Amino acid sequence: MVGRAHWGLRMLALGAAGWAFSGTAAAVPTSAFARWLDPATAPFIPVPEIDVDPNSGTTLGLIPTWLVTDDKAQIRKIIAPDIIHNPNFGWGARGRIFSYPSDDTQWSLVAGAKQRVESEFDFEYETGRLRASTWSFNASVVYDRSGTPRFYGIGNNSRIFNETNYTDQQKYVQTTLGWNLSHAWQISYTLRIRSVAIQPGSLARFASIQTRFQGLLGIGVNHEVLSRMQVAYDTRNDTTVPTKGGAYVIFGGVASSRGFMNDSLYSVAGFDGRQFWSAGPDAVIAAHVALRYMPGESNVPFWSLSSIGGDRSVLGEAQPLRGFGDGRFYGRNSFSSSIEYRRRVLSLNAMSTHIDVELAPFIDLGDVFAHSRTTPLAHLHRVVGLGFRGIAPPFVVGYVDFGYGSEGAAVFTGINYPF
Repeated sequence: MVGRAHWGLRMLALGAAGWAFSGTAAAVPTSAFARWLDPATAPFIPVPEIDVDPNSGTTLGLIPTWLVTDDKAQIRKIIAPDIIHNPNFGWGARGRIFSYPSDDTQWSLVAGAKQRVESEFDFEYETGRLRASTWSFNASVVYDRSGTPRFYGIGNNSRIFNETNYTDQQKYVQTTLGWNLSHAWQISYTLRIRSVAIQPGSLARFASIQTRFQGLLGIGVNHEVLSRMQVAYDTRNDTTVPTKGGAYVIFGGVASSRGFMNDSLYSVAGFDGRQFWSAGPDAVIAAHVALRYMPGESNVPFWSLSSIGGDRSVLGEAQPLRGFGDGRFYGRNSFSSSIEYRRRVLSLNAMSTHIDVELAPFIDLGDVFAHSRTTPLAHLHRVVGLGFRGIAPPFVVGYVDFGYGSEGAAVFTGINYPF
């Protein structure tokens, strides 16, 4: 579940692209009121917000968005408060700043709440992105209370009719320190301290997790300390909008759900690989594979198990399966693989920056399995879909992904590529 709160700016790049395109195609307005409708003269972009997710439903709102660009027409800061409405949780508001002071450093701050149940605070800071110096550093401080998560049981064949809902309240601090042996090679260490409270569900049409899965490890309040090492080899030409090269990571670590180095200690190890090939001046083939094992697993809360589902790949954590909601399948071990064909179909200049629009048909495969001797390819879930992406290089990518799997269709929106 870590990483779900990190991407709050929905539809911004695609909305800005659509707004800018429609504005440049029309005649330039002349009235004082009409200047607000012209992207060349408006003080901000009023971006309609459509946040679609299989678990949370459709959230609608408006984002008055200010873009700050430099003399190279690159976005250096996004200021984007919003007013939103979700049928399950009522009206809400958020304040957000995404800052890119240099190519090597960026930070973001997101905070907000809805009338019922949900609230969030998320601060992230990253420096050393280019690995041009000896050290890279990333830090996150997160509070997230969500009423949308689902749980169907443990295993690759958990049934949809067992669907339950719960309220997930997480607080954590996470830091990663990387030692850059060269531009490509890095050894890094991640430390995360978090508190997770799994509380009764808030959606009336679903059974609460406690009623159907009594005695499930992880329900109630738990505390976890994660300590993990990573060795990475990264030759991508860009970390946000890569068009060639690859990134390969081997990781391993230990975690405790009741403190540090006690009887609830469990371990995790795995591999994460991403490769990008140029398929012409306007196309990229992107591939991703992730394998996560929990050797010696014992007394693990369900939210720390391996999982697949949703739209995002988080290193060493949950993996995507874009025809299903977040955390659709939980198990001791997991395998995930995706391939996309990213094709640029439109380029335009607007609001002092450059925007590209991509189409990206994709295929996702994945499963969870209980035993390390089981082949990861034995019982794969399959998803096919189509993605739409708006890109403002070098830092901003907004996406809408439509996926179809064995349980029907799912739609996701967010910031940054899914992998």
